[in-house]
Amino acid sequence: MLAGLFDNVPLMIMLVGALVGIASSLVGTFLVLRGNSMLSDAIGHAIVFGIVIVWLLTHQQSGPVQLVGAALTGLLTVVLTELLVRTRRVKQDAAIGLVFPVLFSIGVLLLNLYARDVHIDTHTVLLGEIGFVWLDTLTLGDVRVPRALLSMGAMTLLNAAFVGLFYKELKLATFDETLARALGLAPGVLFYGLLLLTSGTAVAAFDAVGAVLFVAFVIVPPATAYLLTDRLWLMFGYGTLVSIAASVSGYYLAVAWNVSIGGMMAVMTGVLLMLAFLAGPRYGLVAQWLRRRGQRRLNEIRTLAVHLYNHEGSPAQHEENVTRALREHLLWDEAKANRVVERSCERRLIVRAGEALSLTPAGRDLAREILEPGRRGERAGGR
Repeated sequence: MLAGLFDNVPLMIMLVGALVGIASSLVGTFLVLRGNSMLSDAIGHAIVFGIVIVWLLTHQQSGPVQLVGAALTGLLTVVLTELLVRTRRVKQDAAIGLVFPVLFSIGVLLLNLYARDVHIDTHTVLLGEIGFVWLDTLTLGDVRVPRALLSMGAMTLLNAAFVGLFYKELKLATFDETLARALGLAPGVLFYGLLLLTSGTAVAAFDAVGAVLFVAFVIVPPATAYLLTDRLWLMFGYGTLVSIAASVSGYYLAVAWNVSIGGMMAVMTGVLLMLAFLAGPRYGLVAQWLRRRGQRRLNEIRTLAVHLYNHEGSPAQHEENVTRALREHLLWDEAKANRVVERSCERRLIVRAGEALSLTPAGRDLAREILEPGRRGERAGGR
């Protein structure tokens, strides 16, 4: 049964894609919250340099040595970026844009000069091919397990352990670095540890989805989660769900349309981000429009209540507290005036008798709540 599970090619592809997304979003969440999302792009490109250097020194194309080399390259990228920023000649985004193209171009040149006959090329590192992960396997007992599944599973567990062990410290260092430093924490060390794991995740992922697509997984699921919640622990949950949904839907759509599987998975993360942007329960455009419409309707009802209250019991009540007066004095057209009156009646704030409008006790209380602060100010001024 276990062997049949690992021989299920579609399942292995989707599982590797989901693990890439989960491992990436665990570290990417903090990068997004810190405003350092583009560091993942820099690391994703700069690891080419680290991979080539490690191969030139050890002639190893994979394994822990490659992970260490790529992690150190990621740190080198950050250190060089910070050195440029400290000169105060360039800002951080410009520094990132200067550093990683240099490291990436050097890596590409070294690949073309010294590794032409080796299974390390720019296409493999940048784009990968998740559709072939089931071909590269390791034998564990009597079961052949995809190597990418093991490496991404290990990185997912490692990232989850890091986040779990240092959750409070990472949270404090992300939202209030000054306080974290005052409490004796080391936010800089935590940040570099986070970047080490980001670099390691990029190397583990490049065989499956490539360094470029890794950037989509490390940024888009956390960004999508950020649109859905303000709670950090929920961001991890939503990021995980987005990664799984993008992997599953991306695979089936890629098969149906005969396109790149990894590319379609990355596209689906963008589709889910767009859905969150449009239909998110709190920050989505639809939710914001509904809140604005609800507030506008509430303001219209309040305006009507105040208007009726101001003329209640006055000699002009029979002329002012009628539907016709709303069109004349509040500049509402007939349709709008009727809508506001109907909503007010549904809320039992007013009573309508033909054209005449009168407040209920609840409507009168609403008008007093609105007018009371001003009246208090007038009484205080009179004294």
